[in-house]
Amino acid sequence: MDYRELHADALVVDSHNDTIVAHIRRGNLSLAPDRAGAVERHSGTIAFLRGHEEPRPGAAPIQIDFSKMREGGIDVAFFAVDVTLARGNHLAYALDGFGYLLNDLAQSGADVAIVRRSDDVQRAKAAGRPAAILAIEHADCTDRSLNVLRALYEVGVRSIGLTHNVSSWAADGCLEAREGVGLTGFGVRLVQEMNRLGMLVDLAHVSPGAFFSALEVTTRPVIFSHGNARALCDHPRNLTDAQLRALRQNGGVIGLSFVPSFVDHERPTLERLLDHVDHVAEVAGVETVGLGSDFDGGGTLLADATEVPRITEGLLKRGYAEADVRKILGENTMRVLRAAIG
Repeated sequence: MDYRELHADALVVDSHNDTIVAHIRRGNLSLAPDRAGAVERHSGTIAFLRGHEEPRPGAAPIQIDFSKMREGGIDVAFFAVDVTLARGNHLAYALDGFGYLLNDLAQSGADVAIVRRSDDVQRAKAAGRPAAILAIEHADCTDRSLNVLRALYEVGVRSIGLTHNVSSWAADGCLEAREGVGLTGFGVRLVQEMNRLGMLVDLAHVSPGAFFSALEVTTRPVIFSHGNARALCDHPRNLTDAQLRALRQNGGVIGLSFVPSFVDHERPTLERLLDHVDHVAEVAGVETVGLGSDFDGGGTLLADATEVPRITEGLLKRGYAEADVRKILGENTMRVLRAAIG
């Protein structure tokens, strides 16, 4: 099968982007540019706190939106709001981002599915509709309340990262890691409640201690939504081989990231990204590999979402069987979604 045919037929899942905040900060843009009307968009919490952001060098001004998802064959994308810099306004910041997205969908009339259960993904794929999973980075969005967590679940949030690079009330971040420290007491309760509700626990950005502690607490598979193999690129955001093997034992998946500094310090190329695929598959099995672009948040290895089929082409050229390519493109992440959110 030609790589273009395989890519179009496969379920393709991208487990992380920062496009909601990027659209707001670059002038209140619509995520459905082909259908956007002239409805005035008012400033909210994110626009007020963060201000304008220029496009990132080396990439398209906006790397992913619903039109580019279709063109790039991405069926499902995790639309994350990183609340780290909200400084005491974490919950309002998250809700402002998701409210912006929902208003955009209402105003543009874009035919997009918001995923609440895993079956929503299959229905959207069959209907040719892009699907969005609402996600949050940094557990301080809960204001240390499991009641707030439940409210976020009802809004539609299905994935939460316990930290960003800095620490949260739940866990240490990878840039503030303390030796021998795992989850906090609240972090333990948070993971347990996310398991109960049906929310995906995201361990991207957490310290090694928090990573292993969370795997001891969780009763469901987890995701490391965007990061790579530390054996190939020694960066605090990447996973060691021991972490990769633990992730496999959990039944989880790592979404390999398109952030150049996570790929290689000297030669961040698509071929080097595929080296990370090879390494993770060798260490933890092909069932542990997924895609987590970090589009509009630093994932500039590819110009935008329309270039994602190049990964399918590269995997086939490296001799991966079609069945394994399908797993990497989305079936592995879909398996984790079914187990985590129901």
